[in-house]
Amino acid sequence: MSTFERWSPRLFLTLRTYSSRDFLADLIAGLTVGLVALPLAMAFGIASGVTPQAGIYTAVVAGFIISAFGGSRVQIGGPTGAFVVIVAGIIAKHGVSGLLIVTVMAGVVLVIMGVTGLGAAVKFIPRPVTIGFTNGIALLIASTQIKDFLGLRTGPVPSDFLARMLLLAENISTVHWPTLALGAASLALLIFFPRLTRRVPGSIVVLFLATAGVALLALPVATIGTKFGGIPTGFPPFSLPPFRPDLIVPLIPSALTVALLAAVESLLSAVVADSMTGDRHNSNVELIAQGIANIFSPLFGGIPATGAIARTATNVRSGAKTPIAGIVHAATLLIILLVAAPLARFIPLATLSAVLFIVAYNMGEWREIGIVLRLSKADIAVWAATFGLTVFADLTIAVEVGIALAALLYIHRIAQTTTVEPVTPAYIEEGRLHVLQDKEVPPYVTILRIHGPFLFGTTDKLDEATANLDNFAPVVVLRLRNMTALDATGLHALERLAERLRKSGRTLLLCGARSQPERLLKQAEFIEHVGAQNILPHVSAALARAREVNEAFGGLGPEFAADMQDLS
Repeated sequence: MSTFERWSPRLFLTLRTYSSRDFLADLIAGLTVGLVALPLAMAFGIASGVTPQAGIYTAVVAGFIISAFGGSRVQIGGPTGAFVVIVAGIIAKHGVSGLLIVTVMAGVVLVIMGVTGLGAAVKFIPRPVTIGFTNGIALLIASTQIKDFLGLRTGPVPSDFLARMLLLAENISTVHWPTLALGAASLALLIFFPRLTRRVPGSIVVLFLATAGVALLALPVATIGTKFGGIPTGFPPFSLPPFRPDLIVPLIPSALTVALLAAVESLLSAVVADSMTGDRHNSNVELIAQGIANIFSPLFGGIPATGAIARTATNVRSGAKTPIAGIVHAATLLIILLVAAPLARFIPLATLSAVLFIVAYNMGEWREIGIVLRLSKADIAVWAATFGLTVFADLTIAVEVGIALAALLYIHRIAQTTTVEPVTPAYIEEGRLHVLQDKEVPPYVTILRIHGPFLFGTTDKLDEATANLDNFAPVVVLRLRNMTALDATGLHALERLAERLRKSGRTLLLCGARSQPERLLKQAEFIEHVGAQNILPHVSAALARAREVNEAFGGLGPEFAADMQDLS
């Protein structure tokens, strides 16, 4: 790859072969994801403690910049749930001016990370930490929506979780039943509508029906109009934020947290997009674009932005081909601001709360908790500490403590990989079953090996080695003989590989796991992903099992055999 290609936004590279067919696909996808982003942008703005139009301004300005200058072909940028808690906390302590300074500072940090290649450091955040603060953020988002969903009459709602829940419990008798009925109906429709069809986003249907109901029936519920006076018509207003040098040092930890969250979520979203499209994003260019977007977003009344996983996935499923789809998404929201903003005053807050309940559920990765609880006690402690601090203390502290605990855990696991033992005749004989030099590897087998600790920060090497599965035989043997340690992040990478190979019609066999990796594989019930019969003690047994798989499917993997059967 040339220097120009290595640092060029993906848009510039894709325009070389752009066609009218691509534009039609991008237009449809951009319009679809733009409509999906509308209720989310307003809801994230309100939940963050700012106005609903601030969320839309962020989606327009940051969404355009991230698509135009980013390193992913189909990434969609804008406000996300990850920032809701920290943004609300910054505003509570330092006001909107403090938030603007934090966002610009975070943008500068992101640009530096991209230019220097420090974006690679993001991979050193272990999975228990990311799951812990994702669980915590989702719970906090849901808790902030209870008041509007129930229509409770309370005073100012505290930012502290326990104080907030106590206040809501004390005022539960003030439930406004029409608001609760509308919120419950909106939530039910959001849950069940996707079962009817996925071609039309459920959030758009719910938003349209609820808004029409409030406007036509004059329902006595709180709306954007009653709380914020509506959304102003026109372009996002440009204004320079007041410079507060006294806030720079106190806000550095918050700025670093925002930058870290933006980097993690944007790159994770880009990886998800790659898995759906078969493409490879440019991490450094993506981080530079994220940084530029966060520098300009507050200049137009916006809040922090990053890559949005759900909207990116919607973009891909809608047929997006290039970053033009993301630009169309931003243009769609801008047109809504210019043409339909007055109608937004009828949007009920209970419906937006229902939308955020679904967002909190989807982003929470609740199924992962059961997996974490089957890991080692150290992994559980890291997750519990991160989750508890996120909910009951502060997200910045949670991330710092979580990473510190993970670093100590990393050192502990590396120390465990050192062994000193005598070489005995039994050891030599056992080793013969693991060596490959005297064994014939048949053409229907591909052998991979992992050498050294397979912990957070190293799992991308497996992704790189297996990027193109077309080059792999029907049976893939993963040798773990020289994998000295395994953690939750490494285990998740193995699960992803097993799923990818299964979908491609290939069979994964694992062999030779040492004691610590073997214990973790059994604790996490990894055998559910590959089958107990496909986890072997050594490579000799793995080659014998590969022979059985090959004979069972007539020389092909199960999906290959099924495809041939269909053709015949």
